[in-house]
Amino acid sequence: MNESVGTCLERRRSELKQERNTFIAHWRELGDYLAPRTSKFLTIDKNQGQKANDKIINSTGTTAHRTLKNGMMAGVTSPARPWFRLTTPDAALMESAAVKQWLFEVESKMRVVFARSNFYNTLPPVYGSLGGYGTAAMAITEDDDTVIRCESFPVGSFCIALDETGRADTFLQEFSMTVRQLVSMFGMDNCSDQVQQSCKSGKLEQQIEVIYLVEKNLDRDCCKLDSKNKPFRSVYWESGKANEKLLRESGYDEFPVMAPRWDVFDNNDVYGYSPGMDALGDIKQLQLMERRKAEAIDKLVRPPMLADASLRTERTSILAGDVTYIDGLAAQSHAGFRAAYEINPRIDELMQEIAKVEARIRHCFFEDLMQMFASSDDPSMTAREVEERHQEKLLILGPVLERLNCELLDPAIDRTFAIMMRKGLIPKPPQELEGQNLKVEYISIMAQAQKLIGVANMQQFFGFVGNLAQLKGPSVLDKVDFDEAIDAFASMQGIPPTIIVAEDQVQASRAAAAKAQQAQQMQQAMPAIAQGATAAKTLSETPIGNTTALQRLLGGA
Repeated sequence: MNESVGTCLERRRSELKQERNTFIAHWRELGDYLAPRTSKFLTIDKNQGQKANDKIINSTGTTAHRTLKNGMMAGVTSPARPWFRLTTPDAALMESAAVKQWLFEVESKMRVVFARSNFYNTLPPVYGSLGGYGTAAMAITEDDDTVIRCESFPVGSFCIALDETGRADTFLQEFSMTVRQLVSMFGMDNCSDQVQQSCKSGKLEQQIEVIYLVEKNLDRDCCKLDSKNKPFRSVYWESGKANEKLLRESGYDEFPVMAPRWDVFDNNDVYGYSPGMDALGDIKQLQLMERRKAEAIDKLVRPPMLADASLRTERTSILAGDVTYIDGLAAQSHAGFRAAYEINPRIDELMQEIAKVEARIRHCFFEDLMQMFASSDDPSMTAREVEERHQEKLLILGPVLERLNCELLDPAIDRTFAIMMRKGLIPKPPQELEGQNLKVEYISIMAQAQKLIGVANMQQFFGFVGNLAQLKGPSVLDKVDFDEAIDAFASMQGIPPTIIVAEDQVQASRAAAAKAQQAQQMQQAMPAIAQGATAAKTLSETPIGNTTALQRLLGGA
């Protein structure tokens, strides 16, 4: 093994961790107050049974974060309804019936692949990391049984880097595997001497730290088709053993990791910002207020007491219904127990302030909007209902959804499409699509609700045109392209393209209808034509002097 390669890998690891480590303290605090078991900052961290939520007294932040996670899942990528559609950038191509049919067939096959894999089980943790920490990561790899296999990564266990366009093109993960798992996955010969000795001595469950790196393969030979010369290289090695040997070195045709961010303030920001970060101050304040409320109630119910020194050795009690007997009590005005001070905590005002803080936390996590999606994911709920109730919040979420499309859903669909192509699961495209790019259009209920803001403008326009037609006559309708209006409205509403008849079929149908109408009109006119011919023949055979009645009639005309 060339020592320079191992040194380069460890240097790359150090550089990536240096950028990420500035977020670790913030992420730890977010995890403590939001979702303690969703982060992983050390490779030795395991899913163990010890308590992890000691800092959470009031769970409003935790439940609001959970609602955001489930609401994003149901509103953006619900498995209960179609949420994406394949189209082409060229609108003219979408008028072809063959193109529409092929795209619809590919969509259907992709939905089946997503449903049969663990794709929909992997997305909720991704949305949870986005809402809580601002950055998430998931990978899509090939699988012989389910076509694709997905894996999400807890925040703190991975590092990313961006390319010149601001999209993630580098991923590094630190995790641990047992000796038995290492030997099974990579083979005994590829493991370090330490792992081989542990395996031979029976220490199969010993934990070994492993590093996984995926990045652009800048040294690839494009003339070679082996795994080491693919556009992205993939390297596994044991921590500190890169100079000894690599566990595996291979590659990918596409970058297999999606690393979406909730929000960024600059295109060069590697890691994102989240609603959890916005709400953290209120969440910490809420925990303090809950402690103060519990303290006030405790003092109200069991206040600190003063007692005469003579009672030090006597049996005493402050339990309800119990009796403490004191000699000569009648002669003593202050004997026995009394409160150390009068306490009158303003519990009502404190509860009102707590309610205000809870409302601010829910507002940060868009809870009222997300509850519409997360409560039942009812397929009968329409995008119109969502748009009418939460138009303002949908506009605020617009940039977030656009970023999700760009950094999560587009790469996931592209990656899945490419894997299906290599496995021969994509039918041959029609000739019109050869050399053409495809475009993904999102038709989830949240995407449709945003589009309906534009639909409302279209409906107002056609109401205006209809009123003008009643005042000025139907001639004003000539200003409107109704065919184009139908296509635009169907696109906004997410109507399946197979329902809308292609333009070439519409023109052919109209031409056939016009021809049939012309033939019918000719057929209806035939009796009149025949009657006119008979009358003309009669007139031509009727003599008037030196001419016929027909000639006289024509001459008069």
